Amino acid sequence: MKTKKNLKQKRSQNPKHRSAPGSAVSMNVDPNASPTTIRVIAFNGADLLEKEIQDIDEIRAIRVAFRSVWIDVTGLGSEETLSGIAQLLQLHPLAMEDVVNVHQRSKVDEFPDSTFVVARMIDGNDALQTEQLSFFLMHQVLLSFQERPGDCWEPLRQRIRTHRGKICDSGVDYLLYALLDAVIDSYFPAMEKLAEQVDTVEAEIIENPNPDQMQRIHHLRGQLLSLRRSIRPHREMINELVRDSLPHISSETRVHLRDCYDHVMQVVDAVDTYRELTSDMRDFYLSSVSNSMNEVMKILTIISTIFIPLSFVAGVYGMNFSDQSPWNMPELRWYLGYPFALALMGVVAFGLLVFFRKKRWL
Repeated sequence: MKTKKNLKQKRSQNPKHRSAPGSAVSMNVDPNASPTTIRVIAFNGADLLEKEIQDIDEIRAIRVAFRSVWIDVTGLGSEETLSGIAQLLQLHPLAMEDVVNVHQRSKVDEFPDSTFVVARMIDGNDALQTEQLSFFLMHQVLLSFQERPGDCWEPLRQRIRTHRGKICDSGVDYLLYALLDAVIDSYFPAMEKLAEQVDTVEAEIIENPNPDQMQRIHHLRGQLLSLRRSIRPHREMINELVRDSLPHISSETRVHLRDCYDHVMQVVDAVDTYRELTSDMRDFYLSSVSNSMNEVMKILTIISTIFIPLSFVAGVYGMNFSDQSPWNMPELRWYLGYPFALALMGVVAFGLLVFFRKKRWL
């Protein structure tokens, strides 16, 4: 049941909301998507504005009044709101189609007035659950889209509110770096959780292998595969932000993005290492089970081998031929015939045990 549940959970992560083949470029909003809310955080050094807006036209005045504006859109359920934002900020239709079709892999696309970035964030600490994040980096404006409420950016928002760090004194390109860095760092707790589970299963296999551990290994490999599928494209995405001469990213921000690239490589290397370890654990489990079975078969074979000559002796003395012939068993008329037969069996069994011991079969 557990395996079926895990497979069903994996299948639930497969993208279902796609445009029909051959259809025109459009925003096909998922009717089951979360309601759309817009939060704006704008700052000029120490000056700060943070509010949730209802009227999209408020963005015009905020862009004029502040040097850096972060527009955070949560939920993709309102096609009217998304279309209004796209029209106001002149976003490319292809990019907006990628925003609402949340099966995209991490990537960077360059448009005339903006740089479009897609990333994937772990939903909590479950490596099987990921959420698409979409960013539009423009002149003095950073626009972000999330599938649903809940993210890893609250510490970053608090830094902006308290004017800590370089975010308020830097441009929106540095803000994009900070958001991506927080997304990448959110993979580490999930990776550490999986690492602890792998170490626990490995210790249990060494002490006492059992069939339940094989299912746990399979589940861990599935989680590691999902984590690898999510984090690996970030390497190419951040590499494009670092290497390409994108007009909206300064050279100073590229230095920080290199550090973000190093974090991605750490997660990728850790995932690959633990996937290899789970493969070794699976082989070790099968080897342990095979060795245990071989030990059982060896003991049973030794017991059978010992009792074969004993059965032969018992069979011979159990034939009960008549004592009228001189060639029949004289032991049938002995007073100690029965103890002699038992002693013979004991000597044969002891001799076989000594022989097996000398051969190191025991």
